[in-house]
Amino acid sequence: MKNIIIISLLLIISCNETKKEEIKINNLPKESVVENNSKESAAAKAWLIKSIESYFDADLSNQGNIMQNITTKDYYEFKIDATNVDLDVDGSLTLKEFQKKWKNKFNTENVSINTGFLIPAQDWTKIKVRKCDLNGTLENDYSFYVELEDTESKEIFKCIIKVTKIQNRFFIGNVLEKIN
Repeated sequence: MKNIIIISLLLIISCNETKKEEIKINNLPKESVVENNSKESAAAKAWLIKSIESYFDADLSNQGNIMQNITTKDYYEFKIDATNVDLDVDGSLTLKEFQKKWKNKFNTENVSINTGFLIPAQDWTKIKVRKCDLNGTLENDYSFYVELEDTESKEIFKCIIKVTKIQNRFFIGNVLEKIN
């Protein structure tokens, strides 16, 4: 039941860039939400772990390009806007402008403002995926509970990541950063 609630929340606050009709979670029959341990979800999990660790292993100057390549266009723009809220940089938005711009596509309350991608820490050493558990699937979306660990400081960062398959490629479509 917890998995269904988490995937439902994730789908409600995110969008899918495919050209299919918008999914309304309230209109889905209960049997549409399935836990899935198929080859596809295993492939999504392997891709996610590799993508996260490659992102953090990359040179800082290349991380922006990697982030753009592993996320959906909407999520990338959303997280860049969240990172730059109220900063003195070109294109930055106030908090109210940010919330207004993204309120119909993402839950602006579950994103960390003025922090980097996937973890709120600015100073980290070596980030590894400590845990990556499938919560559930819905069509081409896979929800994972993820724990990232800074191996030197032993700090743990928890999040829920939605992986979306678009045209036979996986992308991070949303990250719920503020979870317990």
